[in-house]
Amino acid sequence: MHAYARLFIALLIALRPVAAVPQSNFDDLPNLGDSSGQVISPQQDRALGAYFMRQIRQSGIILEDEEATAYLESMGRKLSIHSENPGYNFTFFLVNDSSINAFAGPGGYIGANVGLFLASESESELAGVMAHEIAHVTQRHLARAFDNQEKMSMPTMAAILAAILLGATTDGSAGAAALMAAQAASLQNQINFTRANEKEADRVGIQTLADAGFDPYGMPMFFEKLQKNSKLYGTRPPEFLSTHPVTLNRISEATTRAESYPRVRDIDELDFKLIQAKLRANSYKNPKQVLADVQRYKGKSGGASAVEQYEFGILLSRTENHTAAQDVMDKLHRSDPDRIAYRLALARTLTEAKDYDKALEVYADTLELYPGEMTVVLPYATTLLSSGQSLEAYTLLNDVASRNPSNPKLHKLLAQAAGITDHPVRTHTAMAQYYFLNGYTHQAIEQLKLAEKSPRLTHYQISQIQARITDLEALLELELLE
Repeated sequence: MHAYARLFIALLIALRPVAAVPQSNFDDLPNLGDSSGQVISPQQDRALGAYFMRQIRQSGIILEDEEATAYLESMGRKLSIHSENPGYNFTFFLVNDSSINAFAGPGGYIGANVGLFLASESESELAGVMAHEIAHVTQRHLARAFDNQEKMSMPTMAAILAAILLGATTDGSAGAAALMAAQAASLQNQINFTRANEKEADRVGIQTLADAGFDPYGMPMFFEKLQKNSKLYGTRPPEFLSTHPVTLNRISEATTRAESYPRVRDIDELDFKLIQAKLRANSYKNPKQVLADVQRYKGKSGGASAVEQYEFGILLSRTENHTAAQDVMDKLHRSDPDRIAYRLALARTLTEAKDYDKALEVYADTLELYPGEMTVVLPYATTLLSSGQSLEAYTLLNDVASRNPSNPKLHKLLAQAAGITDHPVRTHTAMAQYYFLNGYTHQAIEQLKLAEKSPRLTHYQISQIQARITDLEALLELELLE
C-alpha cells in the first residue's frame, strides 16, 4: 500500500477519541482509489487537513482566545452554508500575527491573522476575505495543486505547507534546512493559485457573501484599500498581497460582480466591533501609554460609544485598574444584559481582581443563558480551578469533553482538574488527547501507557486504551519514516 494511503488510514483511526468503540475491521473506511485519477480525494484532503492542523498548533502561533475564535467560526458557518458546498465541514481559527493575511489549508482549515481582523473596517470586508478563502476550498484549488505531488508523503506535505502558509521556518541543521527550503520551493510552485483560481474564488466568494446577507461590496472594497496602500508597505507588503495579487483589473471585475447583487447597508456590526476592540486592546505592547493617550484625547471616561467603553475597560484591566474596569464592564452589562461579550468581560475583570465568588456567579448565570457555550465553559472552569473548586471544574469539563474532541485547551484543563480530584485515568487520557492535537504523538502514547497502569481499570477501559495506543503507534511509525 502507498505510504500516503497507509498514513491516511492511520490518521483516520487516530482521530477517534479514546472513548470510541474500536473497529474490528476497515470495511467502513473510504476507498483510497479515485476513479477520476486525482491523487487527493476529498477524504484524503480532510485527513491531510487534520495533520496540517496539528502542525499549525505545534507552531504555537494560534491565538488562544475562545471568544474571538467563536466569532470567526460563527461568521464562517454563516458563509459556508451559503457556499457551493454547504455540507462541507470547515474549521476556522485565528493566527496571532499582526500582518494582513488569511489562508485556506487542506481539508477546509481556514486561518485568518489578527492583523486582517484589525485592518477590516467593516464586518463585510472581513467576511469578503473569508468567503474568498472558502471558495478556494469548495472549488478544490489547493487539492488540485497537490495532484502533482503524489511522491511527497502526507507528513512532509503537511509540515511544509504549514511552514509556507504561516511564513514560518523549520529550524535544524543546515542540510535539513536546505532540504526543507528546496521542498518548500517545489511545493510553493504547485500551490500558488493561478489567475483563473483567483478569479473563480472572487466570483464564487462574492455570491456566497451576498447570499449570506453581507454587503457584496465588502470584498472589492477591501481589495481596493490594500491596493491603494500598497506603496506604503515598501519592500514588505502584506502576505495576502503576495499570495493573492490585487490589480486594478481584478478590483474592477470584483466591483462589477458585486453590482449584480443588492447593496446591504443595515448590518448590526456591534459583535464585530467588540471583538475587534478586544483584539486591538490586547495587542498593545504598552497598554499604560495607550490608556494615558485615550484619557488625554477622549477624556477620563474613555469615550462615549459602547465600543469605546468596552476597549477602555479592557485597557483598565490590563493596567490593573480593576475597580475602574469593573465599573465600566458592569455598566455595559446592565445596558445590554443578554450580550455575551459584556458578561464575559465583567466575569474576566472580577476574576483578575480575584473576586472569584462574583465572577463564578456571572459565569453560572451566563451558562444558563447559553448552555454548552465553550466561550463560557472554559473561563468558568479556569476560575473554578483558581478558586479551589476543582471537583466542580472536573464535572463541568468532563460533561462537554466528548462533544469537543478537537479542543486542546479543554483537554488540558480537564487533565489538570482530573489530576487534582484523583481521576488518574482521565488525567492521562485527556493529556494524551491534548498532546495528540498539538502534534506530539510520542508524548500522547506515553500518557496512554501511564493510563494503562492505573489501578482498578475495567476490561472495557483496558481495551479502549490499548486500541488507542495501537492506533497512535502506527501513526508514529509512519511519522518517523519521513
